[in-house]
Amino acid sequence: MLRRMYSVPEHITMAALGAGLIGAIYPTIMAHTGGRGLSCPLRALTGLPCPFCGLTTATVALTHGEWAAAASTNPLVYLAAALVTATTPILAARFLGLAPPPRPWSAAARARTRYSAYVVVALSWLFQLHRYHFS
Repeated sequence: MLRRMYSVPEHITMAALGAGLIGAIYPTIMAHTGGRGLSCPLRALTGLPCPFCGLTTATVALTHGEWAAAASTNPLVYLAAALVTATTPILAARFLGLAPPPRPWSAAARARTRYSAYVVVALSWLFQLHRYHFS
């Protein structure tokens, strides 16, 4: 049986850590390049926001300590931050060889996690639709 080196939450943590690092320097890059920033492709094409609209802006705000701005842009950033905070020590221990590889999840645990993710994404989308005044 093939064992993975990292679990799904750890992969998400690595992506979120990368996004946080980019978020910390993103305003500097935009100031030096004169760029406008990234826009949501779905919103640009249809006018409808996606569940992740504002996540770049929220990440930048969070990495600069602007808690209220992050929450009002996309509260999903707090879920990502909590996941990073919870799993970074495990990720570091696994990277250093101090923790064993992750155990596979049961089919029931995978299904619960998948449905929970659906609910979180749906709630995020409702938040974005409300934020952009789509009722």
